[in-house]
Amino acid sequence: MTKATGGEIPKAELKPDTKLATGGRNPHAHHGYVNTPVYHASTLLYRTAEDFLARRGQYFYGRRGTPTSEALALAIQELDGSACAGVALLPSGLGAISTALLSVVRTGDHVLITDNCYGPTRKFCDGVLARFGVTTTYFDPSIGGGIAALIQPNTRAVFTEAPGSLSFEMQDIPAIAEAAHARGALVLMDNTWASPLYFRALDKGVDLSIQSATKYIGGHSDLMMGTVSANGKAWPQLKEMAFSLGLCVGPDDMNMALRGLRTLGVRLARHHESGLKVARWLEQRPEILRVLHPGLPGDPGHAIWKRDFTGACGLFGVVFKPVPDTAINAFLNALTLYGMGASWGGFESLAIPFQLKDVRSATTWAPGGPCVRIHIGLEDTGDLIADLERGFAALVAAK
Repeated sequence: MTKATGGEIPKAELKPDTKLATGGRNPHAHHGYVNTPVYHASTLLYRTAEDFLARRGQYFYGRRGTPTSEALALAIQELDGSACAGVALLPSGLGAISTALLSVVRTGDHVLITDNCYGPTRKFCDGVLARFGVTTTYFDPSIGGGIAALIQPNTRAVFTEAPGSLSFEMQDIPAIAEAAHARGALVLMDNTWASPLYFRALDKGVDLSIQSATKYIGGHSDLMMGTVSANGKAWPQLKEMAFSLGLCVGPDDMNMALRGLRTLGVRLARHHESGLKVARWLEQRPEILRVLHPGLPGDPGHAIWKRDFTGACGLFGVVFKPVPDTAINAFLNALTLYGMGASWGGFESLAIPFQLKDVRSATTWAPGGPCVRIHIGLEDTGDLIADLERGFAALVAAK
C-alpha cells in the first residue's frame, strides 16, 4: 500500500495487524479507492503485435494473474515475512496440499508424512502419488530431529502439520527442518491451525507453508480456497506446477479472502481467547479425561507451542471418559449453539465426534475414551459454556 503522499510504508517496521490491514493495497493505482477492484478477467488485450509477442505488460492472461489476485497474494506474502518469495492461490485447502506436494516430487521419489496429517493428505499420498511411483513413509509426530534416521537417498520432502489434525499433537518443526535440509529434503507444512499470524513457518525452516483459506482467512464459512507460500528455493517449481495444472481461483472468491484477511487479526485473537477459556473449563469437568489443546500447560506439546507459536485458534479436541456412543450422541444432539459440520474456522462454533482407530499407521493413538472435536467461534463464551452444560446433562442421563 502507498501512503497518500506517494511514499512507501516501511514494511519491516509494521506489526502483523497493520500488515493485515495494509498488505496488497495500492489505492492510488485504482483512482484512490481503498479496496482493489474485483477483476472478472480472462482475455487481456495488447495495443500492438510487438507488445503481444514480447509479452510487454504487467499481466498476460486472467489465469496468470490480475490486480485482484496480486493484491491477495501480496497481502499473504507480507504476513509470511521476508522469507516468502511468492504465494500460489488454489481452489481449496486440499488443492493447495496436492499442488505443493506435486511441485517437489517426481517418479521414484520418497516422501515422509507425519502420521497425524489431515486425512485427505494421506489419501492423496497413498492414491495419487503412489500411482505416479512416489512412495510414502509415515512418521511419529514426536520424532523431532530423529527424522534423520528415516530419510532415504531419494527422500524429496518431509510433510508436517502442527498441531496435527484431530489428535492435536505438536511437532518440533525447526528440528525436523534442520535434519531434512541437511539431507537435501524440502519441508512442507500444513499451517492452517495457527496461520502465519501465529506461526511464521518459513522463518522456522519450512520451504512450503500451506493454508486452507477456507478456514480463518475466509472466516465466514462461505469460501473455498487454499494458499501455498514458498521460499526462494521452492517458489519457481510451485509457480510452474500451479500454472501447468491450470489451477486458479475465481475473482469473487479472492475478493472475499481479501475482505476476511483484513479482520483476521481481531477474529483470531478472539478465537484464541475464547478457545482457551472453554478448554480450561472443560478440563475441570468430571466427564472429561483430557483436553487436546497445546495452549494448555498440561498438554504434552505445550513447551513446543510456547516456544515457537505466538497464539492459538479456536480448534481443539476433547477426550471423554469411557461412555457408550449413545451417550456421546446425546451430548452432541443436546447442543444448540454448536453445529455439526466437517469444516471450521468460521464465526460459528462446531462439535463433531471422531476416532483415529483405523487411520494411524506409524503410531498407535489410544486416547482412552470417545473423542469430540470442538471449534469455538465468536459467540459469547458464557453462552457456549451453558450450552455444553446442557450437553453434559444429556450425556449423564443417557449413560
